[in-house]
Amino acid sequence: MQATVLIHVVAGALALLSGYFALYAAKGGRLHRRVGMVFVYTMLTMGLTGAAIAALTGVHASVIMGTLAAYLVLTGLTTVRALPASVQWLNVGAIGVACALGIALIWAGVQALASPTGMLDGLPAPAAFVFGAVALLASASDVRVMRVGGIRGPARIVRHLWRMCFALFIAAMSFFFGQMDEIPEPLREPALLAPLVLAPLVGMGYWLWRIRFRRVYRGLLVASPLVAMPSSNHTDEI
Repeated sequence: MQATVLIHVVAGALALLSGYFALYAAKGGRLHRRVGMVFVYTMLTMGLTGAAIAALTGVHASVIMGTLAAYLVLTGLTTVRALPASVQWLNVGAIGVACALGIALIWAGVQALASPTGMLDGLPAPAAFVFGAVALLASASDVRVMRVGGIRGPARIVRHLWRMCFALFIAAMSFFFGQMDEIPEPLREPALLAPLVLAPLVGMGYWLWRIRFRRVYRGLLVASPLVAMPSSNHTDEI
């Protein structure tokens, strides 16, 4: 048990460091890909060991959240690195896992609302409902992608991006807020920790704007006869 906890802690620390670096590094480069793979392996290790530890200690909400983080990272990876045909059944399994996690989180939210503290195993009811909705929407997205035979272009990058960022958000929230008692007392101020927790969502918003909305806006400017755009050979890095 102690060895599992140690692996979980080390993997979590590496996941956060590599995740923040990959989030704000130039997308598509060799360094981003290498650090991104470190993030994938450490997040999977952290999520699955965390879920195992939580299962043994009876913290059911952490079992669900650890599994959700692992699911998001795995499907975020397979969005840009498709699985071989021989293991395509894993995609079907992932859909079932995401759907089950979503239902479990919605039920956890209902239980949290009925509790005197408004929480279940440290998970507030609103957070349970939000994460449950995310899991169910991700499951529905997986079904749609399988039906159309995959996605390409900006939609593929968006799918990869939001899943990785949301997994990093779960890890950051779990560490900085869920394990606040392990942080040195002078640094336990929520105002100091909140930016670190919200950084994945801020970064996700920036990259989504750059990939999707900025291109739409630029296209409108180019199409408008009232606006002259300077010629450039620059291509956005995604």
